[in-house]
Amino acid sequence: MKKALITGITGQDGSYLADLLLSKGYKVYGLKRRTATENYENIKHIKDEIDFLSGDLRDLTSLTEAVKVAKADEVYNLAAQSYVGDSWKQPIYTGEVTGLGVTNMLEAIRLSNLNVRFYQASSSEMFGKVVETPQTEKTPFYPRSPYGVAKVYGHWITVNYRESFNLFACSGILFNHESPRRGIEFVTRKVTDAVAKIKLGLQNELRLGNLDSKRDWGFAGDYVEAMWKMLQQQNPDDYVIATGETHTVKEWVQTAFNYVGLKWENYVIGDPKFFRPAEVDLLIGNPQKAKRQLDWEPKVSFKTLIEMMVEEDLKRNSKKYS
Repeated sequence: MKKALITGITGQDGSYLADLLLSKGYKVYGLKRRTATENYENIKHIKDEIDFLSGDLRDLTSLTEAVKVAKADEVYNLAAQSYVGDSWKQPIYTGEVTGLGVTNMLEAIRLSNLNVRFYQASSSEMFGKVVETPQTEKTPFYPRSPYGVAKVYGHWITVNYRESFNLFACSGILFNHESPRRGIEFVTRKVTDAVAKIKLGLQNELRLGNLDSKRDWGFAGDYVEAMWKMLQQQNPDDYVIATGETHTVKEWVQTAFNYVGLKWENYVIGDPKFFRPAEVDLLIGNPQKAKRQLDWEPKVSFKTLIEMMVEEDLKRNSKKYS
């Protein structure tokens, strides 16, 4: 039986990855912070099948112990301060967890002397102010937020450990990926939740920032399969995981409101407080390397993804407020 250790297991990606690995017969360990109040909502259906270990990405000793106890064949580092907006409010904390935390995990693996395969969750936010379109594995990084900068550090330290210590270490440069398990603070989920509440008469407006930002959005359930496939290859490498399509925030909003038969213009209000200090205007990935080498491609379309999320938020809010 293969064993996997997942950091950030209660998050969107961690929960879908745990689902996938359990379905493949893995023994799954999840890292949780000792002092955090955990929200197990995303993994409540599989919580009893997961072994939890205490640890913190800022604490090398705890990570070393977790790797030792799990004796994991694969480690997936998905934990981070992952909300771009909050990275401006907590830049140092973001750097410690999202950046230096990767080094701590790599050190824990290196010191264990175990034959561990490592996955690092890199991000399209590393491209930031893009210098070419679409973005590939060779596109230079130009991050536009403390989160993006921290992810660049995490990405390059993974490459460095791979090349310096011959670790099997991969980075998945994942473009935006969403689902009904996405945190409510992210704009995609903020929109679908608000649309559901407006349809149910629980809310009357939706305040948003830049509607013209363009993103490459896919389904998180598809993307975790790519993570797993990276660690099944003969040699470690880095891959862009994306749909190859780009859509504006406005298109996301329109699609969500259309699904419930409402005109978005009647409810959406522009609010300057939701604009970032440095905006990322356009992201679109080229997933051809992943398609060619991993035999991976996304299955869920942009429209289907949004409708899936709105439908789930309609059900959840109906129950919550009934």
